[in-house]
Amino acid sequence: MEALLSLVEVPLYWVGAFTAAWVSLWLVYKLLFGLRIWVLGNGQLISTKLGKWAVVTGATDGIGKAYAEELARRGFAVMLISRSQEKLDDVAKSLESRFNVETKTIAVDFSATDIYPKIEAGLAGLEVGVLVNNVGISYTYPEFFLNIPDVDNFINTMINVNITSVCQMTRLVLPRMVERSMGVVLNISSASGMYPVPLLTIYSSTKAFVDFFSRGLNAEYKSKGIIIQSVLPFFVATKMTKIRKPTLDKPTPERYVAAELTTVGLESQTNGYFPHAVMGWITAVLAPNRVVLYFGMKMGTAQRAGYLRRRKQR
Repeated sequence: MEALLSLVEVPLYWVGAFTAAWVSLWLVYKLLFGLRIWVLGNGQLISTKLGKWAVVTGATDGIGKAYAEELARRGFAVMLISRSQEKLDDVAKSLESRFNVETKTIAVDFSATDIYPKIEAGLAGLEVGVLVNNVGISYTYPEFFLNIPDVDNFINTMINVNITSVCQMTRLVLPRMVERSMGVVLNISSASGMYPVPLLTIYSSTKAFVDFFSRGLNAEYKSKGIIIQSVLPFFVATKMTKIRKPTLDKPTPERYVAAELTTVGLESQTNGYFPHAVMGWITAVLAPNRVVLYFGMKMGTAQRAGYLRRRKQR
């Protein structure tokens, strides 16, 4: 036994030393990379050097409106695309008066599929430096798949708004970016796309598509000077999330967008905001998928029960 131990002692020592060194280097790398993203950032990348115009879909509320405001603050002329012309006009007037920038608007309903010739005509001749594919819809309340009201129409609408819009808007804008060898496309996915979310299954699946589409496309076009980023926020205080009071982990759209834009060019897939990045790491690395599914189911059923109870009381 002593002879056997003497034979393996030295190899085991070097294996242990190598492992400890590798883990130490990995931790140092992660620390430095984290400091590069969340402390130093890359805030100067998003500028009008990319092109005169920024295009934002779903631009009249929440995260989309915050992107439009931040990009206008950086000097971009802004093309606002959303459903309500009245809301578009209000946002456009605000941007023009506050930031002294040019704006254009296109009113379309992204649940339809015949809108893209109109959008293409509106974008004709514009030097687009940034495209923000933000438009999206979610469930009114968590629900079992077969119990979703008017589920057939719901499926088509969800896919058209959350998936088709991202593909088609990218198709319209990307060719001219490639011609100029510069441009940024920000596709707003969701942390719900990082793993299946029971009772929000269709929404979660569409956001997973946005994430995969973005990362694949970024690999295709990064050598051509184009950045395509997948943005996966957790909860942000918007009308869609029904969160009224911002907190550290549920920021205002403005706070979230300001943080997210510093990650462009540093991360092809980002949670966009440091507390969200911590939450994303915990759920992706430390929590087994079955645990995430279990708690997702528990949370979804509780929210569903609460919504149905309130609806009966009205």
